[in-house]
Amino acid sequence: MGGNAEPGNDAGLRRLALRDRHEAAGARFAPFAGWEMPLQYHGTVREHEAVREQVGVFDVSHLGRAWLRGPRAATLLRSVTTFDVTTLEAGSAHYSLYCNEAGGIDDDVFVYHLPGERWLIVHNAANAEQDFERLRSVADDAEEVTADTVMLAVQGPDAIGLLGKLLAANLARLAPRHCVELDWNGAAVLFARTGYTGEDGGECIVDAGHAGALWDALMDGGATPVGLGARDTLRLEAALPLHGNDIDATTHPYEAGLGFAVSLDDGAPFTGRGALATTKARPRTRRLGHLAARGRGVPRAGHAVCVPGGETVAHLTSGGFSPTLGHGIGMAYLPTEHATPGMRFEVDVRGRALPVEVVRRPFYRKARDS
Repeated sequence: MGGNAEPGNDAGLRRLALRDRHEAAGARFAPFAGWEMPLQYHGTVREHEAVREQVGVFDVSHLGRAWLRGPRAATLLRSVTTFDVTTLEAGSAHYSLYCNEAGGIDDDVFVYHLPGERWLIVHNAANAEQDFERLRSVADDAEEVTADTVMLAVQGPDAIGLLGKLLAANLARLAPRHCVELDWNGAAVLFARTGYTGEDGGECIVDAGHAGALWDALMDGGATPVGLGARDTLRLEAALPLHGNDIDATTHPYEAGLGFAVSLDDGAPFTGRGALATTKARPRTRRLGHLAARGRGVPRAGHAVCVPGGETVAHLTSGGFSPTLGHGIGMAYLPTEHATPGMRFEVDVRGRALPVEVVRRPFYRKARDS
């Protein structure tokens, strides 16, 4: 059924508890944030399309997972996160940030409130160790459970239907960004209607000993295994920021369009509060803009964004080919006066000028039921 995450391979990378499942499914592995991760199974575009059109499953167990418990947990967590998590009802979740004293984004996280004064925090893999230490600095009984659990993201228009058959028939009634604990064949599964693809679906956290059986059930139900390659193209189409690319310790939430993750009205102290209050009150000098190619070519992170025939105004933080839209897309911090939809620029793609246009985010939006 799978066991705990292995300590590492010959290259010193941590291995997923379900590595044997991924290998059997044809995974090609690559190093990512200290882990050996499936990059793709049978092609990034094919996996991307499976998520957009049907249902795909990602093993995202590399993400750090930690619990805070007890009557003071919410207040302690609030002291290190930008969002006022004390307002979250049990059974709900919210996106939040860890900022530094200058207001820069040290990491972006998801916070889940469970009944019984229990809080689960999910961190990015590259920052998991320091993020856990941040929690421990305010709550020495914080418990990391990354090695003991598996996290599977089930995404796509058919995801809730499949999960409803496997876990609980009424999952479709669960609102976005809400979570519930379920019993599945004697195993406790934490299910949250969250994701990182712009599609419907959810994420399941289960102990490592039962994770193999859940993976097998999802595969038997028609889900496609999906690797990091498609995870990146999907999140880019949805204009979701990637920490280390689009947001980092030098960027602040307001210029990144993440002001919704910052609560200042409650007056509660948290790391970076003073700087963020000052920054919010000032006019923006730059903004994370969204650029769609208007010619053939693939923009990539690091490529220069230029005024047509003129100066460089920014560099792409993320970029790639959109399988759904059929053209290149990318993001960059543009001077505010240049960040208006309809503005035209050129991206330097290996010495060739690729015409691009500023568009509203997201690049792709899933169709709504009529």
